[in-house]
Amino acid sequence: MAVTVTTETQRRLRTEIPGPASRALQERRAAVVAAGVSSVLPVYVTSAEGGLLTDADGNVLIDFGSGIAVTNVGHAAPAVVDRVREQVARFTHTCFMVTPYEGYVEVCEALDKLTPGTHEKRSVLFNSGAEAVENAVKIARAATGRQAVVVFDHAYHGRTNLTMALTAKSIPYKHGFGPFAPEVYRVPGSYPYRDGLSGPEAARIAIDRIEKQIGGDQVAAVVLEPVQGEGGFIEPAPGFLPALSAWCTENGVVFVADEVQTGFCRTGEWFASTHEEVVPDLIATAKGIAGGLPLAAVTGRAELLDAVPPGGLGGTYGGNPIACAAALGSIETMRQENLAASAKRIENAVLARLRALAEETGVIGDVRGRGAMLAAEFVKPGTTEPDADLTKRVAQACHQAGVVVLTCGTYGNVVRLLPPLSLSAELLDEGLSVLEHAVRTEAVK
Repeated sequence: MAVTVTTETQRRLRTEIPGPASRALQERRAAVVAAGVSSVLPVYVTSAEGGLLTDADGNVLIDFGSGIAVTNVGHAAPAVVDRVREQVARFTHTCFMVTPYEGYVEVCEALDKLTPGTHEKRSVLFNSGAEAVENAVKIARAATGRQAVVVFDHAYHGRTNLTMALTAKSIPYKHGFGPFAPEVYRVPGSYPYRDGLSGPEAARIAIDRIEKQIGGDQVAAVVLEPVQGEGGFIEPAPGFLPALSAWCTENGVVFVADEVQTGFCRTGEWFASTHEEVVPDLIATAKGIAGGLPLAAVTGRAELLDAVPPGGLGGTYGGNPIACAAALGSIETMRQENLAASAKRIENAVLARLRALAEETGVIGDVRGRGAMLAAEFVKPGTTEPDADLTKRVAQACHQAGVVVLTCGTYGNVVRLLPPLSLSAELLDEGLSVLEHAVRTEAVK
């Protein structure tokens, strides 16, 4: 099959969404792909560039999903493509645990400099966010000699057995897949729109629950997302994260920041922990690290990672040389194009328009987020009752108009926006206009 390179600069619809070629591919898929794998929008992509996707029918869609916060640097970023091509021509795999290579070391050097804190650090590379979170828990348990792990309401941490235990939402992530790993305890988090609490107040409730039901001296790690992702893009009230971090330090508990979705300039800083000057003991990263290739990492205090004996961490593909090359190209792009500043530009444009839309329509209860990690929570007018049906209709209307948006939230009532940080102002404006029209149209049905 010939490779098609996207050269479009704007949204274009040639057929209905999905078109006949995508529908034909969907029929082929049904015969061979497990039904448990779902897709938000069954258009089959043939090429992508920047913030645009071209499908098998020649439709060009604006991407407000970034593969779930993965293509922060945009699709087919030149530095990523060039480094990957060069690495593929040299070698594709040796396994770092067998015969190592410089790319792995270079990525770890970059993480040492980029992640919060000036303490001595170590890193280990994996393939996915779930692997990173699971290994962060392993490291914390090995270093502390304790077993209990504390997580929060509305959390999402992955689909492995341990990370399913850490994840809050049952359907579709956990239902029917148990039993799950033991010694995982869930406490209330901070959800300002729904709990009305300040950050310190919410932290006191969580800490009180930990101390009474578990005991601080039994806890190996507190694991949390600085901004909760799948749970609804919930940004904790100011003061919540610093209070928890301080409690962890006082009690010898490892503070683990799951920055799988928030990392690499997504929230307007390299890492979301930085917004409140929180320095995690361990930080789990993935998604945006490598411009679309599978790579993840745990980075943190040297004494914690070095507490695990040789051979205790790793995996056949962890830190694959091609993925490492992509990560170096991605980090280079973020620096040269100042994509943290671009995320803030997106934040300013989107929040202003979503807040005006909320005021106009009365169906958006909360607009929130940082950088290019933004959300609108849909409710029934005059209440805080979640409106998952309206949320679904709005997303579908955007899809039919050629704009890829995602939904999330414990109640299924949040539209989340994750555009590439490199998205042009013109495409951002056009995509937002489509979203606004969808909300106005669907709100009156």
